Amino acid sequence: MKTRVCRLYGQNDLRIETEEVATPGEGQVLLAIARGGICGSDMHYLSDGGIGTIRVREPIILGHEASGRVVEVGPGVTGLAPGDGVAINPSQACGVCSYCSEGLPMHCLNMRFNGSAMRLPHEQGLFRDRIVVNAAQCIKLPKDADLGAVACAEPLAVCLHALRMAGDIADKRVLVTGAGPIGILCAAAAAEAGAAEVVVTDLQDAVLEVAHQMGATRTINVARDGIEMERYADEKGYFHIAFECSAAGPAIKSAVAALRPRGVLVQVGVTGDTPMPVNMLVAKEIRLQGTHRFHEEFAEAVAAITSGRIDTRPIVTGRYKLEDATDAFEAAADRSKSVKVHIEFAD
Repeated sequence: MKTRVCRLYGQNDLRIETEEVATPGEGQVLLAIARGGICGSDMHYLSDGGIGTIRVREPIILGHEASGRVVEVGPGVTGLAPGDGVAINPSQACGVCSYCSEGLPMHCLNMRFNGSAMRLPHEQGLFRDRIVVNAAQCIKLPKDADLGAVACAEPLAVCLHALRMAGDIADKRVLVTGAGPIGILCAAAAAEAGAAEVVVTDLQDAVLEVAHQMGATRTINVARDGIEMERYADEKGYFHIAFECSAAGPAIKSAVAALRPRGVLVQVGVTGDTPMPVNMLVAKEIRLQGTHRFHEEFAEAVAAITSGRIDTRPIVTGRYKLEDATDAFEAAADRSKSVKVHIEFAD
């Protein structure tokens, strides 16, 4: 059986190619991919040839956000059958290293993650019509599940883990800086968790409108209305928790300024070395909390989507066929219009 794949050869060298699909072995399933979401890491691999010190050193099939349907099951697979819709968890911890043994699989020393160039050989991704994966990576979906919405489970899982790192959200005043997919899903998750207020900031009105649809009680375009953030900094700050999703120095500074004493800054966005207002962190006894990937939150994200508790559909601002993948990446890079762009695969 042949399948089309979306393979990156290097900076700005993306090709749609055809290759053979393997037969599922013991404990494996053959899937027909339905939808795949373009992540910021995919865009960096394409535009920059890597992310920071991680470089694309060999051809890599991109993609780690996807849903699909079971085509065939291999020997020993139970609980899945042809025709079942599934969410695909791209994260495969080894289960035996020191961190896995400590209950910290998101820090696995031997982590395999679909579509990642961190290791050599690279871990190939999910942007293809057909793929064989371990059955353990699949979560069976209800028959009426929206596969497009479910393809957002991976970024939502990232946000649910960030919320877990923040602590209790109920009745708290929450700030989210940066209205990309992760920022907007953090806002949606905070709203669903019972936050009293969820204020989202960004530089673009279009993405802020999506944040409003997803649960933000207020949105602020800081390029135009930056003074509004200064008001939140009065009397030592206003918010209990801030999810910083932009990794931009000015946004980090404004988030710390807007946090009340003993507030929590959850740094979700990643970049290189960035200035941090340490004096303000110390003076207000702010807790600085990192957050990395997810584990059990993937299943929780799938449940939140399929139950309707969190509707991810508003963040999907564009859908493109696999053969138009280059156009899809261009659209995804335009933050004045796009939040999350999906690629649709062969039925």
